[in-house]
Amino acid sequence: MENFYKGNGTSITTFTLLGFGNDPKLQIPFFMVFVIIYTMTVVGNIIIITLVVSDHHLHTPMYYFLGNLSCLETCYSSTVLPRMLTSFLTGDRTISIGGCFTQFFWFGTLAIAECYLLADMSYDRYLAICKPLHYATLMNGELCFLLSAGSWLCGITVMSIVVSLMSQLYYCGPSEIDHFLCELTPVIILSCSDTTMVTLVVHILSVINAVSFFLTLSSYVYIISTILRIPSSTGRKKAFSTCSSHLIVVSIFYGSLIFVYVLPKKDALWEVDKIFSVFYSVLTPLINPLIYSLRNKEVKEALRRAIKKCKVLE
Repeated sequence: MENFYKGNGTSITTFTLLGFGNDPKLQIPFFMVFVIIYTMTVVGNIIIITLVVSDHHLHTPMYYFLGNLSCLETCYSSTVLPRMLTSFLTGDRTISIGGCFTQFFWFGTLAIAECYLLADMSYDRYLAICKPLHYATLMNGELCFLLSAGSWLCGITVMSIVVSLMSQLYYCGPSEIDHFLCELTPVIILSCSDTTMVTLVVHILSVINAVSFFLTLSSYVYIISTILRIPSSTGRKKAFSTCSSHLIVVSIFYGSLIFVYVLPKKDALWEVDKIFSVFYSVLTPLINPLIYSLRNKEVKEALRRAIKKCKVLE
């Protein structure tokens, strides 16, 4: 990462992530909490990926997308938590500018990809509930692959543009980021150069990427209206059960994102913003496999079959 000199300031080579403070008494408790969360997140999502791949009962579009989501969540939490855990143990909160941009690139890529993947999953549920007779024809293997690949490609494309613009900015101090990860706004405000172009491009890309949210929202408007028209209560309950887990995940993910990125910023709410950032960046990848495993009958049955096979092999 090339650094520059600007004005009377000396270019810097590292940032300092302030995280949750530097109270020595809290570092070990924080480490224990987050290492448990990270372990459960990785194990839970890998179990879902394994079940989706190995159990032929789960070889359907819905679980294809779920496997992709679990893979994404594993990578998502891995962009944040290992670095955070290291800082709790060593007390070293510094991160190189290049390392900061790398973390931001992958974190942003995976967050955007998740937005589009959740939209893909909502479209899948829309076809299953609103157009059941045409579902098998419309939601075929080729479309599933294109939708999931498109989700990852959108994230990579957007973040390549943003990070390339950020890398052209000058950083001459201060170097402290009041966050536990390299986020856009805290990094931008440290720049000593004009950030108008970066801010404008980010706003334009944010508006474009909002399409994923509105696609998800519109899908559920149609889904709910269709479910309400089902005459029997048993039919309504069965139809809603097929998308309830995904709806909970969407609500948690977008709810925290809206609080952090959409609501007006006030200094008094900055600490609250950090808490909600923990929610969507750390807790959501943990909650997702729990929701899908505890509320999804097919996943629980697949897990039982896998356990039985393991016992037989013993």
